[in-house]
Amino acid sequence: MKKALLLAAATVAGYAAWVKIRQDREERDLWAEVTDSFGEEPPASAVR
Repeated sequence: MKKALLLAAATVAGYAAWVKIRQDREERDLWAEVTDSFGEEPPASAVR
């Protein structure tokens, strides 16, 4: 019984860690998308 509870706890902890890693990766990708073009010249089609 203890082994089953330990396995369940490890599974829940692993899933929680995976969700946190995925959220952090998505946030980092979003910030990279927003800040990668900062300071660059706008495309010629955007300039009027």
